[in-house]
Amino acid sequence: MIDVQKDMPDVAIPIDRVGVRGVKMPLWVRDRANEKQCTVASADLTVDLPSSFKGTHMSRFVESLEAWEGRISFHSVRDLLASIRSRLEARRSQVSFRFPYFIRKKAPVSGMEGTVGYDCVLTGTLAGEGEGVFDFTLEITVPVMTVCPCSKAISDEGAHSQRTLVHMVLLTDGFSWIEDFVELAEESGSSPVYTTLKREDEKYVTEHAFASPCFVEDVVRNVAKRLKEHPHLRGFHVDVESMESIHNHNAVACIEYNFHATDTCGQ
Repeated sequence: MIDVQKDMPDVAIPIDRVGVRGVKMPLWVRDRANEKQCTVASADLTVDLPSSFKGTHMSRFVESLEAWEGRISFHSVRDLLASIRSRLEARRSQVSFRFPYFIRKKAPVSGMEGTVGYDCVLTGTLAGEGEGVFDFTLEITVPVMTVCPCSKAISDEGAHSQRTLVHMVLLTDGFSWIEDFVELAEESGSSPVYTTLKREDEKYVTEHAFASPCFVEDVVRNVAKRLKEHPHLRGFHVDVESMESIHNHNAVACIEYNFHATDTCGQ
């Protein structure tokens, strides 16, 4: 049959990324407590397209995904990217998986368990000839609680507190547990947050948080210090956003280290 995609386009301009977005699929991720965790991902897959090709073969993205094992690991994602690059005759391939990751957490006093969900994005890029250059990026957003040190210092009673989001973009070169990064972020704020708390837990969490007040600047520095010490990170971007409870705006802070953002073309 005629392969229209390989015709010469009317406008001969190369395309940086072309592909499919929002492919829903089951996925399993390594889970520290249970070996593996099944979740549902939204996948985006793209390649570059030279100026001499009118279009790409969209069905081949889905064919590559269907033939893949559906397991997240450093090596399996590279294998998927190599398959896409070969099937599409491209020099550069990229895949992103957006998925929720769940951790069972015990309340600090009662021990009651609840499930906390964390938004994750994993992006892999393979570019160049032969083996190519492989980038593997993991994004995690972790909610924590912060108590304002200034408010505590100047107030006769109490201080304002709020939920704060720690967003980490991690350039990795090997396997790491998602749980490790969640714990790192939670330990960098005034307190973790929980799904299930009884009264004795609320008392503990409140008192623990007020004993450890921190600005948004403190949180981002605490996270960055510990990420720099991690053995499997080549670089990172971390931003912290505090949903201020007494202001009609949020407070933000950001630190980058040996970081180059993976360009996802508006994703």
